[in-house]
Amino acid sequence: AAEAAGAPSTSAAIVKCTVGRGVDDEDRQRTWADDANAALSRNAVATARAILAHSLAAFPTKRSLWLQAVDLERKHGSASSLDEVLAAASERLPRTEIFWLVRAKEKWLAGDVDQSRRILTEAFKANPDSEPVWLAAVKLEWETGEIERARVLLARARERAPTARIYMKSALLERECGQFDKALELLEEGLQKYPTFAKMYMMGGQICSEDLTKDRGNLDRARKFYQRGLQNCQNSVVLWCLASQLEERVAEYGAGSANAGVTKARSLLELARLKNAKNPELWLEAIRLERRAGNEKLAVSLMARALQECPSSGLLLAENISTSPRVEQKSKSADAIKRRPDDPRVISAVAGLFASERK
Repeated sequence: AAEAAGAPSTSAAIVKCTVGRGVDDEDRQRTWADDANAALSRNAVATARAILAHSLAAFPTKRSLWLQAVDLERKHGSASSLDEVLAAASERLPRTEIFWLVRAKEKWLAGDVDQSRRILTEAFKANPDSEPVWLAAVKLEWETGEIERARVLLARARERAPTARIYMKSALLERECGQFDKALELLEEGLQKYPTFAKMYMMGGQICSEDLTKDRGNLDRARKFYQRGLQNCQNSVVLWCLASQLEERVAEYGAGSANAGVTKARSLLELARLKNAKNPELWLEAIRLERRAGNEKLAVSLMARALQECPSSGLLLAENISTSPRVEQKSKSADAIKRRPDDPRVISAVAGLFASERK
C-alpha cells in the first residue's frame, strides 16, 4: 500500500521490519522468494527489491536468490542497478560463472569494451579453468575485430584449460581468417585429445571439401575426416549426412560420374540407418537424395517406408505434405494433423497448403 501511494522508501522500511515475522527458519528462503514474486505480480517493484535484499543478507551464497535479484533489475531496474547486483553476486559467488559473464556482456552491449575486459580478467582469477569464461573473452575480442588478441587467448586456453570446444573455436577462428592449413592442424591436434567430438570431424571435412581447391586430393582428405568421424561417432546424424552429400558431389572434384556419386551416397545412408534405426533425419536425407537425383518413384517408396518406421515424425509428415501431388495433399494433411496435432512443422506445412489455396 505504501508503494502504491508513492512511498517506496516507506514500503522498504516496512519490509525490513516485518518480513521475518512468523516465518520458520527453515522456510525463510522459499517464503521470501515467493513473497518477492507476489510483490512483483502487483507491480510493487520496490517492495520486491527490499524483500530480496533482506533475503540475500540472510542467505548471501544462494545462487537462486541472486538470479532472482538479477532478473528483477534487468526487467525493472536501470543499467547501474543491474550492474550493482551482478557485481555483488560475483563477489559473493566468485566461482559461479554466470554472474561474471552476464555483467561482462551487459558492459559490452553498452559499448564499454574495456570494462567488459576488466570484468572477464577478474573472472579468470576466480575461474582459471572455466571454458565459458575463456570463450566469452575470445568472443569479445573476436567480435570487436581484435583477432590477434582472440588468437592469443585461445592459445592460452589450449594450454591452461583445454577442451574440445576450445580446440573447435581455435580452428574456426583460423578458418574464418582464411588460414586453412592452421585450422586443419588445430583440428588434428584436438582430435588426438578428443576423438569422439563429432564437430571437429565435420569442420575438417568441410574445410577440405568447400574451402580448398576442388580436386581429388582434397576430396580424399575430406573423406578421411568423415570416415574417421563415423568410426568414432556412429550416432552422429549430421556426420552421416555430410559424408553422403560429399559422395553425391564427387563429379565436382573430377572423381567420377554423378550417378556413381549418388550410388555411393545411397549406400552410406543405408548403412547409417542400419546403425541408427528409426531416425527421421536419416530417412529424410535419403528421400531428398533421390529427389535431387530425379528418382521420384524411389523417393515416394522411401517415404512410405520411413513413415512405417517413424509414424509420428513431424519432420517426415511435413515433408510428405509438401512433396505429395496436389490432389493428395489434403488427405496427407488431415492424416498428419491427426497423428501430430501440436507439431510446429506439421502445422507450418498445413498452413502453407492453405496459403497456396488462398484460404
